[in-house]
Amino acid sequence: MSAPPPPAAPPPTVSAAEAVPVAGPVSPPAAPEPTPPPSVAAAPPPVFRAPRRRALQPGLVAAWIVGAIGLTVSLLLWQKVEGMQRQLARQSADAGSQSVEARTLARQAEETVRDTAAKVAVLDSKVSEMSAYRAQLEDVVRSVTRARDENLAVELEAALRVAQDQTQLTGSVEPLLAALRTAERRLARSSDPRLALVARAVTKDLEHVKTASVPDTAGLLARIDQLLRQVDDLPVANEARPSGREAAARGAPVQPAPDTWWGRWSMALLNEARGLLRVSRVERPEAALLSPEQAFFLRENLKLRLQGARLALLARQYEAGRADLAAAQALLGTWFDPASRRTQAAATMLQQVQGLTKAADLPRVQDTLIALSNAVAASGPAPGGK
Repeated sequence: MSAPPPPAAPPPTVSAAEAVPVAGPVSPPAAPEPTPPPSVAAAPPPVFRAPRRRALQPGLVAAWIVGAIGLTVSLLLWQKVEGMQRQLARQSADAGSQSVEARTLARQAEETVRDTAAKVAVLDSKVSEMSAYRAQLEDVVRSVTRARDENLAVELEAALRVAQDQTQLTGSVEPLLAALRTAERRLARSSDPRLALVARAVTKDLEHVKTASVPDTAGLLARIDQLLRQVDDLPVANEARPSGREAAARGAPVQPAPDTWWGRWSMALLNEARGLLRVSRVERPEAALLSPEQAFFLRENLKLRLQGARLALLARQYEAGRADLAAAQALLGTWFDPASRRTQAAATMLQQVQGLTKAADLPRVQDTLIALSNAVAASGPAPGGK
């Protein structure tokens, strides 16, 4: 029998301290060679020999260094990637919270926008309503202004017509002047261009009324009243008057009465004799035959004539007043003593009243009334049938 082959040397063992990772792909370890089956005879125990140290190869050292550097770089890259992952996780969490907050804010903003849109719609409806109200208010204001101007023209026309009637009744231009001044002030405050012609007509008529000549009715009535008070004191033509000698004797100083009784008796008899006989010239025999009762009715007739003239002046009947004054003048010159100072003063005053009594040309305001009528007619109904 042939001797068995010697046992193969065991592979060298490498300690863990000497193991160096090699960068790059690592090939799997080789499969162990199959050991031959043991023989029937017992093999001798293996003899372990101390391994011999081999010399370090430069390639293996370089591989170890490269592997260490690669491991270090891998660790650093891993740490960096882990830090980046943690940072990304934090940023992702922050972004998630911010997105939640953004969604919440967006939801709130959407609700706010929705509320704002509803409020804007309500405001738009209110603005449209206010615009409609404003248009209606402007129409009302225009209508009121137009009605006010129309009423102003109508009121001024009525006031001027009443003032003109008062002027015709009283003979005084004061009512007409007051109405024209009032119309001028009210037209100055009006802004209606249709009343400009009325204002010019009022100014023209006001100047015309101011320059109008109207008799002083109040002064004439006062003079007639004074004549009425003097009628009872006027002497009639047949009233006994002292002669010139008697007047001279009355004006002469009084002679002292004689001391003796027959002297006094003779002086009284002489005075009585002088009064029994009077010689005078009678120019109007009808006045000389006037009795005392007739003289009373004559004065009453003169008063009636003066009263008639007074009433005629008050009624603006100047022709009737002049006729009554002429009749009073004739009565005064026929039946009253023309030599008396009272009669002369009364005749003079009566002539003055008769001269001042004339038909007054009272002014009229036809231009203003025509302008007001045209303004009222031009206003017409409001546009649109309102």
